[in-house]
Amino acid sequence: MTDKKEECGLFGIYGDPQAVHKAYFAMHSLQHRGQESAGIASSDGDYIQCFTGMGQVSRVFRAGRGILERLDNSIAIGHVRYSTTGSSSPINAQPFLSEYSRGQVAVAHNGNLINASLLRDEYEAYGHIFRTTNDTEIIVHLMAKPTHVSKPDPLGHVLNHLQGAFSLVFLFPDRIEAGRDPFGIRPLCIGKTQDGAYCVASETCALDAIEAEYIRDVEPGEIVTLDHRGLTSRYFVQPGTVTPAHCIFEHVYFAKQSSIIFGDNVHEVRKRSGARLAREYPVPADVVIPVPDSGTSAAIGYAAESNIPFDMGFVRSHYIGRSFIAPTQIMRDMAVKLKLTVVKNAVRGKRVVVVDDSVVRGTTTRGKIKSLRQAGAKEVHMRVACPPVKYPCFYGVDFPTHEELLANQKTDMEDIRQFLGVDSIGYLSLEGLLDSASLPSDHYCAACWSGRYPIPINSAVNKFSMERHQMQLFEDIEL
Repeated sequence: MTDKKEECGLFGIYGDPQAVHKAYFAMHSLQHRGQESAGIASSDGDYIQCFTGMGQVSRVFRAGRGILERLDNSIAIGHVRYSTTGSSSPINAQPFLSEYSRGQVAVAHNGNLINASLLRDEYEAYGHIFRTTNDTEIIVHLMAKPTHVSKPDPLGHVLNHLQGAFSLVFLFPDRIEAGRDPFGIRPLCIGKTQDGAYCVASETCALDAIEAEYIRDVEPGEIVTLDHRGLTSRYFVQPGTVTPAHCIFEHVYFAKQSSIIFGDNVHEVRKRSGARLAREYPVPADVVIPVPDSGTSAAIGYAAESNIPFDMGFVRSHYIGRSFIAPTQIMRDMAVKLKLTVVKNAVRGKRVVVVDDSVVRGTTTRGKIKSLRQAGAKEVHMRVACPPVKYPCFYGVDFPTHEELLANQKTDMEDIRQFLGVDSIGYLSLEGLLDSASLPSDHYCAACWSGRYPIPINSAVNKFSMERHQMQLFEDIEL
């Protein structure tokens, strides 16, 4: 799936002499979660320093610049970003380092705060000055409020003011604190290195990268502290009072196949969804091919269940990033052509089943189908390992607007089939997708398919709402 944008990856580690370098490798393993900017903040126990930049991890911290050496400390957090609130700009790169009455703090955030704009309006009315246009900065302003600072648990009090999806990692000079929203929408896990240092990460693949052992997930509504005592925990909401709403799109697309997300291995969930898809939408065919990489596991499951040979009909260029990063449709289409090349011998003269993780706008999918036709495919049958995406996400996935969502504009499957140019199309049912994961179905957020949002959306939420003042300024100048 190539026509949506992603979210972010977090990592933090306490008490390891190689903390900064391990953060670097962990962020590499989380690069699939965001390729827009990267940053590391570290502390020597008294003072925090931070470096961020635009681009992928290897570019921001490229060899010969000595950045990692200058950051070298035993406490570190890292962040890779794709913007879901605020534009792609150096000022919005994270971790976000600031200072308030309690001292320095660096914050890294994965998710989306649906009440950030309202909170920012309130704080600006009281004279607060903001220097970024993302929703993470409002958290620091909340932390700095005198009536919040005086609370017995200031951070827990602040997190109770936030609405939406958030997995957060805070670096204070002497400790790391990590918290997760009460619904547990975005993932966050805890690990322990072979040397006994505790760490937190968005996915277990980051733990694998530094040979750390996966211990457990940070629970919804929980704050864990990594400091000289080791690992301690507290809750800012009463456990069991909120039904989880884990984003199952993590299993469909976001997460790396090797990761354990919400208690399930991603590869296994995708294989089960592919097998269920084969039962729901069988078709006589000669070969099953995936749209790599996120469609591969589902295609393996589809092929095994249907007893149709599996083959790689597309070859992916690893020198092209995830094409949703391209800002315009023309550039997205060009990126897809560069990224995916058809293996003509695998499809020529054959009835082909193409398995993709999802279809959002559909324009890039149509281009892939066209390339298969040009390569000589006799028939092309599209199979999608999730239901039709009909509704935007407000919890950290930068889906297009209602008007850009293919399944929102074309509710009839025949219209979608004709638009994509395929001989047949089949989407996995929502029940089939939820059955592919282990938790009860009501423990997942499926709002992008069902329109049922676990956290009510009471006002318009826009990715660029934080930039409204700057936009108004330019409009006034033009007038």
